[in-house]
Amino acid sequence: QVQLVESGGGSVQAGGSLLLSCTVTSGASVGTYDMAWFRQAPGKEREAVAANTYSGALLGYADTVKDRFSISQDNAKNTFYLQGNNLKPEDTAVYYCVTYYLGRGWERPDHWRYWGQGTQVTVSS
Repeated sequence: QVQLVESGGGSVQAGGSLLLSCTVTSGASVGTYDMAWFRQAPGKEREAVAANTYSGALLGYADTVKDRFSISQDNAKNTFYLQGNNLKPEDTAVYYCVTYYLGRGWERPDHWRYWGQGTQVTVSS
């Protein structure tokens, strides 16, 4: 069983930045499995944000965050990150880190096995 712990959420004004962290606390190491970030806004479906392969190669970004968000990893810290810049109110959501990609489309939430508990990001205008 892989356990993921997110941190770094909070409230920020539009145009600001946040760094979300996801530490793999048991069951695997960063660099073992592909990794990704998803988010879910109130009343909306869960959507993919960004994903990397286990080796750090990019799988993709959602069009809504491209050029504003960046996914990265630090194997020594067993942690991967999502840096969000120029945040917009529509970025408000609970953000989830995930790992262990099952294949056939990284954008599908049901194609990832292990999920963190989520961290709230609120962007005010």
